[in-house]
Amino acid sequence: MAARRRFPPWRKGGRGRRDDSAPAPADRPQVVAPGWMERAGEMAETGLGTMARRLPALVAQSVRLAWRASPSDTIVTISLNLAAGFFTAFGLLATTGVLTALFSSGPTPDRVRDALPSLVVVAVAAGLRAALQAGAGWAQSRLKPQVERIVEMRLYDLTTAVDLAALDDSDFLDELNRAKGPGLYAAPAVVSGAVDILTGSVGVLAAAGTLGVLHPLLLPLLLLTAVPEGWASVRAARTRYLTMLSLVGVRRRKWILSDLMAEREHAAEIRSFTMRDFLLEEYDTLAAQERDAELAVARRQTVAVVIGDVMKGVSLAAVYSTLGLMLWNGAVPLAVAGTAVLAIRTGQGALANLVFAVNRCYEEGLYFGDYIRFCEDAERRVPAPPEADPAPVPDDFERIVVDDLTFTYPGADRPSLRSVSIEVRRGEVVALVGENGSGKSTLAKMMAGLYRPEGGDVRWDEVSLAAMDPGRLRERISVIAQDYTHWPMTARQNITMARNADEEMVLTASRASGADEVVAELGHGYDTLLDRRFEGGAELSGGQWQRLAVARGFYRDAPLLICDEPTAALDARAEHMLFERIREHADGRTVLLITHRLASVRYADRIYVLEQGKVIEEGDHDALMATGGLYAELYALQASAYRVSPGGA
Repeated sequence: MAARRRFPPWRKGGRGRRDDSAPAPADRPQVVAPGWMERAGEMAETGLGTMARRLPALVAQSVRLAWRASPSDTIVTISLNLAAGFFTAFGLLATTGVLTALFSSGPTPDRVRDALPSLVVVAVAAGLRAALQAGAGWAQSRLKPQVERIVEMRLYDLTTAVDLAALDDSDFLDELNRAKGPGLYAAPAVVSGAVDILTGSVGVLAAAGTLGVLHPLLLPLLLLTAVPEGWASVRAARTRYLTMLSLVGVRRRKWILSDLMAEREHAAEIRSFTMRDFLLEEYDTLAAQERDAELAVARRQTVAVVIGDVMKGVSLAAVYSTLGLMLWNGAVPLAVAGTAVLAIRTGQGALANLVFAVNRCYEEGLYFGDYIRFCEDAERRVPAPPEADPAPVPDDFERIVVDDLTFTYPGADRPSLRSVSIEVRRGEVVALVGENGSGKSTLAKMMAGLYRPEGGDVRWDEVSLAAMDPGRLRERISVIAQDYTHWPMTARQNITMARNADEEMVLTASRASGADEVVAELGHGYDTLLDRRFEGGAELSGGQWQRLAVARGFYRDAPLLICDEPTAALDARAEHMLFERIREHADGRTVLLITHRLASVRYADRIYVLEQGKVIEEGDHDALMATGGLYAELYALQASAYRVSPGGA
């Protein structure tokens, strides 16, 4: 008999339903609203007056964005819409001539004949209006992909330029999530909504102008019908935006869980630790929270729309009652009343489109505002460029000095580095050792110019890193990182890292790191795509990826080589061989080595021992062993694991 398939508790006894009434376990981490939500929620608490004040600025911002995307398409869209509005008004006024002729006395054939010239004018105006609107729609559709390109490029230009510390800030990451999701996709919708507002406004003005010409009292009657629908639309938009804000944290956690459950790299551990039921229950709890919020917003939006429709019906009844009284009292002739009815109907259609466009533009504008605010915040976090004439980065250096360096990660309770001072001389192998969290990798990143210090300085030959061009500085540094990226590119591109591929240098770096043995097993050699999600792609083991990461570090011929746990995924033989290769490759270069394998640092020229962000010991291996401090303790602990007891095999 086949084994019965086990399901999470909430799926028993029902068709995939969970017991929503059951309380969440007390020890389950709760998703709490970040601090920015309160401020953003206050901004979303708007009414018609606030919307009316914000809308012009939003439309102007949208027009500027459209202009940046394509000045010609923007001009064509606006001008053709204005021209279409002119012919709408012209056609409505020509209708008065048609009705006057048809309602006059005399034989019917004569009245029809008298109406023909006005009918021709009405037909020509309608045809021109349709053609102009089609042209405007074509130009507007061309704007969408161009706007998308601009906002996407601006976002990713900023995310790749901000100070690295920004990406350690959870609030910044939440803002990025909002900007990258709804905010990014709202940009073309805001531009489209602004154009639709223009189109609707032109239609309303055409109808209003016609009514104003026919009788001044008819104009306010048309505007009266806009208030109820406008109120309902603003209410619905505000409700939707506030709900989105409340769900940002939930959706972000859902995305993380979905990645855990769907990606291959996590599949084995999920099964080994029987995490399936736990992950599913966690995901379903969040999904239920999202569902409840969506149902609640749908209910509130429906109530707002129903109230708006009732108020609109009352206002329409008042409009037609007033028009009937005017006709009864002889204030307007029958032909004018007929034209007024057509103008009101046209105006109502234009008003409905305008209100829908305003609602859409306003709602999308709230999300687009998240994008704008993120970009403004990100721009403030982009490191300031060096002086107009930055200090030259030396091709080589005599020494690198870290002087009284202090650094704290965003949101951290204590500094990661506290008054750290070290010195690295040209051609030396300098090791940073210490327990996890001691600040080794942070110090290396500071020396590479990836973080800006809160206090203290890093100098290359007495020139501060702050005075150098960061891009040129990083060209003089090569990094073999512990947490390296599995780039979905070819093996060659994983080594050259966007540099021009020099085949001789690629082969040299591959042989020096042992990556040539990895590439030799690939179907297309260096041209093999290293991502199995694509056709023809290959999958590498952790150790094979590590060799490629070392090769990319060797490929860049830089005076400073930073090795941050370069052997974490290698076996003992491969680790020994790699350290030998690093020593050979480092001939004449300066190496900053970070590792927990203390047997690999005993030949370093100088060793700095860090504890809780401070340098507590300094010296070579023999001096530190003689001191009997933390280094000696850690070294002895590791060495004891390899000793064989006298009675052992």
